[in-house]
Amino acid sequence: MEPTKSELEILQVLWQHGPSTVRFVNDTLNEQKRAVQYSSTLKLMQIMAEKGILLRDESSMKHVYSPAEEENRTKTALLEKFVDSMYKGSASSLVMQLFGNKNTSREELDEIRDFLKKLDK
Repeated sequence: MEPTKSELEILQVLWQHGPSTVRFVNDTLNEQKRAVQYSSTLKLMQIMAEKGILLRDESSMKHVYSPAEEENRTKTALLEKFVDSMYKGSASSLVMQLFGNKNTSREELDEIRDFLKKLDK
């Protein structure tokens, strides 16, 4: 299941902070992103639970939500779909596009070199 942009924003909060209440997620979104009504966050998180994107712990008065999938697994699936659809499956085309559109710092280039060296071993 591919999350929408709004669903991804909620997932980002949960991945960063762990299992949380709707109130916490809504407050965090309001601090980080934009003004969001509590009722909208509640409804979207309920829909996400129905779709299987979130798990809901109803064992206490306050329902606590957590992602159904690990962050890395979700991001990997979304990235693979993006690379397949936009770059015909070519990771090198994606990387070349990234480097062509962004000023990459010396530190970032060093990290990339180190990563590539580790892959070669």
